[in-house]
Amino acid sequence: MMKQWMAAVTAVLAFALVASGVRAADVDAFPDIRISYQRHVLPNGLTLLIHEDRKAPIVAVNVWYHVGSKDERPGRTGFAHLFEHLMFNGSENHNDEFFRPLEAAGATKLNGTTWYDRTNYFQNVPTNALDLALWLESDRMGHLLGAIDQARLDEQRAVVLNEKRQAENRPYGKVWETIARATYPAEHPYSWTTIGSAEDLNAATLDDVKDWFREHYGAANAVLVIAGDVDADAVVEKVMHYFGDIPAGPVRQRHQAWVPRMQGEKRMVLQDRVPQTRIFKVWNVPGFCDPQANILGIAAGVLGDGKNSRLYERLVYRDQIATDVNVGLGPFEIASQFMIDVTVKPGGDAAAVEHAIDEELHRFLQDGPTEEELARVRTKTFAQAIRGLERVDGFGGKSAVLAQYEVYCGTPDRYTEELREVREATPLAVRDIARHWLADGRFTLTVEPFPEYRTADTGADRSKLPAVGAPPDLELPPLQRATLSNGLELVLAERHEAPVVQVSLIADAGYAADAGIKAGTARLTLDMLDEGAGDDDALALSARIERLGAQLSAGSNLDTSFVNLNALKARLAPSLDLFADVLLRPRFAEADLERLRQLLLAAIQQEKAEPYGIASRLYPALIYGAGHAYANPRSGTGTEDSVRAITLDDVKRFYARWLRPDTSTLLVVGDTTLEEIVPLLESRLGAWSAPDEPPPRKQLDHVELPATSRVFLVNRSGAEQSLILATHLAPPLSDPDDLAMQLANAVIGGNFVSRLNMNLREAKGWSYGAFSSISGAKAQRPFIAYAPVQADKTVESMREIRRELEAVRGKAPLQQEEIDFARNSLVRSLPGENETVGDIAGSYTTILVHGLADDYWNDYADRIGGLTPAAVNEAARRLLQPQALTWVVVGDLARIEQPIRALGWGEVSVLDADGARLR
Repeated sequence: MMKQWMAAVTAVLAFALVASGVRAADVDAFPDIRISYQRHVLPNGLTLLIHEDRKAPIVAVNVWYHVGSKDERPGRTGFAHLFEHLMFNGSENHNDEFFRPLEAAGATKLNGTTWYDRTNYFQNVPTNALDLALWLESDRMGHLLGAIDQARLDEQRAVVLNEKRQAENRPYGKVWETIARATYPAEHPYSWTTIGSAEDLNAATLDDVKDWFREHYGAANAVLVIAGDVDADAVVEKVMHYFGDIPAGPVRQRHQAWVPRMQGEKRMVLQDRVPQTRIFKVWNVPGFCDPQANILGIAAGVLGDGKNSRLYERLVYRDQIATDVNVGLGPFEIASQFMIDVTVKPGGDAAAVEHAIDEELHRFLQDGPTEEELARVRTKTFAQAIRGLERVDGFGGKSAVLAQYEVYCGTPDRYTEELREVREATPLAVRDIARHWLADGRFTLTVEPFPEYRTADTGADRSKLPAVGAPPDLELPPLQRATLSNGLELVLAERHEAPVVQVSLIADAGYAADAGIKAGTARLTLDMLDEGAGDDDALALSARIERLGAQLSAGSNLDTSFVNLNALKARLAPSLDLFADVLLRPRFAEADLERLRQLLLAAIQQEKAEPYGIASRLYPALIYGAGHAYANPRSGTGTEDSVRAITLDDVKRFYARWLRPDTSTLLVVGDTTLEEIVPLLESRLGAWSAPDEPPPRKQLDHVELPATSRVFLVNRSGAEQSLILATHLAPPLSDPDDLAMQLANAVIGGNFVSRLNMNLREAKGWSYGAFSSISGAKAQRPFIAYAPVQADKTVESMREIRRELEAVRGKAPLQQEEIDFARNSLVRSLPGENETVGDIAGSYTTILVHGLADDYWNDYADRIGGLTPAAVNEAARRLLQPQALTWVVVGDLARIEQPIRALGWGEVSVLDADGARLR
């Protein structure tokens, strides 16, 4: 399925293949796959879909309500989203945070979202926690109103308003409201954004929100999907038990299709605090279930999906006048939008970019796509489908696919019709439909009587939460080892549930290898690996990847550089040829260097336009000091001066010095064996030899903490929020107390119900979210507490952050209940975090990079379960050093500087976005 949206809606996946117009080799690579399910409608109207997936002991519980912001009315916008927040604050029989028992039970991939046409709530839970999840979801569906009071409404209103401020405070944050108003008539239900207006949110009364629940949250307006390690008959019985006594709700009036086609061209210019000009072109087109929208999705793929798409190839590669291209379809229920957005190269000519866009679009509407372009789009779709079979979650997994098509189209099987439409599409058909809808009418911004229902006479016990029971054990596949003839260590974890293989070359390099050379070299070098290799230039290599249905990436993090391949088993051998070309035979062309240099410079500008990006660029040098291998910007982008100075010789030198078999490990996870994979790898990588020079070493000296706090301010005039980041160095991941420190951090700021978030978001309403983290590193690593807060509460928020950290060391040490909750959350989430081969590769990469025992994750529950409160608090006292915090605050200094200086928390300095001291 080709329908996709650039921002973030549930991905639409394809799960079938019939070989009309597809070569026999493709049939082998892309078998006929469907999502099996059972469909039941309870007597109260609740639709239940069940899919059995036995590969892992987890279950996805996914509830979709057929209500979104289009069901609001002018003057009452934002209600759907506001109510979503209220649904997480407690119900009549569990008057507490919804996340609390779920996180303690090991839930993963849990959240709720609101969009124009639907509101959904979802979580993956271990199999033993299914009753808990069903109890909680049914309690807030049928037993919510008694838990909503004025205080709770005011609290979540403040949170939503902060979310709105945060979104609008980002670059391009005001685009979506502008587009909605400009492309739909005022009476159209898509003419306002889902988050609504501040005026309407502030005007919402307690009666308003309760009426919203009564009107929209009945059982007959919901679809429940249970997907995972379950028995379908048992699920039906459980769902009837928990949901059967919930009323159906009133009869709903559904919006019918309404596509307000525009005529001619309407233009608008929006000024905002952005680092680059961005051009948006928008057309109103048919809604989600209309086959024409599906075909327009193909057109979007040809025009803007991947490096070989027409617009990307023209604007970014050939003309090099843009740094980013996105073409997508926003597939909404009663009308969709086709959108092109292009980011102009810094200092570039926006008019020239728009002219090039129009030329390529005109050529496409005249001639249509080629057969090769259609084949590329089909291949990429089917490759995504196979990988999608690994996931059951609500973030685009199988449960989300079933729910989305049931809600929007009235049947979960609509996706098979969509695939047939894609399969049978011809260049002429794609051209004609695209010409019909896209040749005119655009906006350019330079930015369903119901049967009677009855309820069951009895229902679930609402006096207490169901017991979670013992969690399932995590059993990652054991590691097997071999060594290639050149000494390269091979580590294999077999996983045969899906026909995919993940191959990861892990090199001891990373951003830390930039110490003493030009910052950004590691990132730029690894970026260049897949920009041409062997006989293929960048576009030919990209086309080769797409033909194989493979995924290939190269990059770095702090301590390591990597080359990753995710291959379909049926095409493993040619995919390994591709991997070897990229790893051993990169082309390193001067033209690619110059193009990627401009993209990296643009990325630096993007970072410097976003508050957290600014802070993350500055804090490493402040806490590590000049010369330390970890002192460069955290993203590895370097500085504008250093990136401009990087030469092709610098790139080649870094590659030869740091990517070598004697300091690298090859990790393979997936559908293969040592007997199969070793010969395949030996024939391709066995001749790779290490250079004569000894392996390089990084400067990772120990850094003492400062004696007192320091405060660094960065001005962002007119900012509605301040970004507060407080940091100091913590022991490395290899420290014996690491697990205890991670447990302590989870209580302090590592999950939704942590102390920091419950304070600044839930109790105070000053922030959309406040958290803390301790990242992984071979040497000392940063402990960070951070929160974006409303500007007028900056100083108060800083006081609360420091007070929370000091309290852990003093009058409010971590309590048994908090520690048990955090422990349960960390342990019980492990199965959900190791579902795919990519997930497992990530877990084993941690083991390999940091020299941990092979059974680190399988023994994790026992080791963390043995930590006493005394041990965790002692580790917390080692971890937290409030007196040595380095504070970085990004905000409007005209409003916050003097109050911050008045705190008297040590030396206060004002820096620019590059870290230069201004005063």
